[in-house]
Amino acid sequence: MKNTTLLILTYLLLGASASHATGKVPGGTNGSVLTQTVQKIRVAEENTAGGTRAKKGRNFYQIKIYHLKSPAQEQRLDNFLRQAYLPALHRANIRKVGVFKPIQQDTADIRVYVLIPFRSLSEFDDLGDQLAKDSRYQQSGSDYINAPYNNAPYARMESILLKAFSGSPELTLPKLTGPKSERVYELRSYEGPTEKYYENKVKMFNAGNEIAIFNRLGFNAVFYGEVMSGSRMPNLMYLTTFNNQADRDAHWKAFSADPDWKKLSALEEYKNNVSKNEQFFLRPAEYSDI
Repeated sequence: MKNTTLLILTYLLLGASASHATGKVPGGTNGSVLTQTVQKIRVAEENTAGGTRAKKGRNFYQIKIYHLKSPAQEQRLDNFLRQAYLPALHRANIRKVGVFKPIQQDTADIRVYVLIPFRSLSEFDDLGDQLAKDSRYQQSGSDYINAPYNNAPYARMESILLKAFSGSPELTLPKLTGPKSERVYELRSYEGPTEKYYENKVKMFNAGNEIAIFNRLGFNAVFYGEVMSGSRMPNLMYLTTFNNQADRDAHWKAFSADPDWKKLSALEEYKNNVSKNEQFFLRPAEYSDI
C-alpha cells in the first residue's frame, strides 16, 4: 500500500499543478482517470507476491478411500504412500496430506483414507502430469505404479472431490497434544434428501454459525466441505479431531448441551435437512501430515 499511496500523491500533486494552470481537474471534472489509475495500481499490487489473492480462495479436497483385501496389500500401500506419494506431493508444494485408518478395521474390507488439499481446481487437475514427470516418484513408487494386473496393491479405490465451506475456506491442522496412536479423527457425512435441503444444511453451517459453535467448543476441525463429486450426493463432509475417545465424547456432550446449538437446531428453517448421517472413526498413520 505504500507504493499505491506514493503514486496517488504524485498524481494529485501533478493534478493540482495542472488545475492551477488550466482550471481543470486531470481526467475530467469527475476525476475518472484518477479512479481508474488507483484501481489498476491496486489490482497490480494484489496480483504480486506469488498471487496472494488467489491463495486466499476456498480450498478443494480430494479424499481417496483405498479398499484392500489383505494385510500384505496394506503394507504395500503404506510403503507407497510413505516413501513415494507424500514426498512427491510435498515436492509439488502440497504439504498437508492426511493418511488415516479406521480405529476398528474391517478385516474383510481394510480401508485407508487419504486427504489431499488443493488451492485450486487447476492444481488438482495438474497433479497427474506433475507426478508423471517426477522421476523420484516414479522410481520410489515403482512397486505400486507398475504392479501387474494379477497382483494389484488394492482391491478398489474411491475418490471424493469437495469444495471448502465459505465459512471455513482452508484446511486447518489440529492443535492436539496426545500421541497419534490414541487420537480420534471423526469424519462425518451428511446426506440431504434433495439438493435444496442439502444447500440448507450448508447454510446452517455458514450463515447459521454452526461452524462457530464447533470452533468455540474446540472441536479442532480439519475441514468442512461440500461434495462436488462422489458416490453419495447431495452430501457434505467434515473432519473433527480429538486427543482420545474420552476427549471426543466430552466434546460432543458439550455440543449437545450448548445453548447456541439448541437455539439453532430448533429453528424451523433448518428442519429436515439431513436424511442420512454417517460417522467414520479414524486414526492418523504415523507418517500422516495431519
